[in-house]
Amino acid sequence: MELEGKHALVTGGGSGIGLAIARALAARGAAVTITGRRQAALDAAAGDGIVGMSMDVRDEARVVETTAAAVEARGPIQICVANAGIAEGRALHKTDLDFWRDMMATNLDGAFLTIREALQSMRETDWGRVIAVSSVAGLRGLPGAACYTASKHGMVGLIRALSEDYIGKPITFNTLCPAYVDTDIVTRNTASISARAGVSADKARAMMVSANRHNRLIAPEEVAAAALWLVSDGSESVNGQAIEIAGGQI
Repeated sequence: MELEGKHALVTGGGSGIGLAIARALAARGAAVTITGRRQAALDAAAGDGIVGMSMDVRDEARVVETTAAAVEARGPIQICVANAGIAEGRALHKTDLDFWRDMMATNLDGAFLTIREALQSMRETDWGRVIAVSSVAGLRGLPGAACYTASKHGMVGLIRALSEDYIGKPITFNTLCPAYVDTDIVTRNTASISARAGVSADKARAMMVSANRHNRLIAPEEVAAAALWLVSDGSESVNGQAIEIAGGQI
């Protein structure tokens, strides 16, 4: 129970990667606050050290208020996992400004606001870990998804800059960059790819599976295991890294 006494904030924690990370942290003793837009999903995920608080990461006032309430209820945040995000592909010539702004507001602005507010209390402690869940699209261009790719590259840049700002201090900043993970996002994208490419749902899913170097979808628990390593003893010198979880070199 090496994380006992530490408070972790996980955005987008009601399902998928976020929930897997929240459960892994709670199993090691952390008090975990998960956030998301759907309170029902958060309530279903709560228990065993996990508490849900509704929060839209696009809403600055809400992020400020919810983070402060979480700190008041459970103490300073020492583990921050900026995971909330959306994934949708669209050709750039078909991308309107509303689509672009919503993607950036959720993926990039949301990470910025979450980390900024978590640091308010984390900076007052003697230990902290910040993890942003980006994507392999944060390290290379993803065909047909310029907006998504740009938002995920921005997350990697944000983390790299923060790691330099705090270098030598007891807070580390790292990014996890998974390829296609077996979550509801893949399920939703199956229909989207099928419609855009004019292929069957099975073919659309196979396209995502084959994009992973080991030709299978990644389990959310595999991403959670990487997050757990970054907050465990012995990871102190891992800082400013974008860690690929892709079944091979991308």
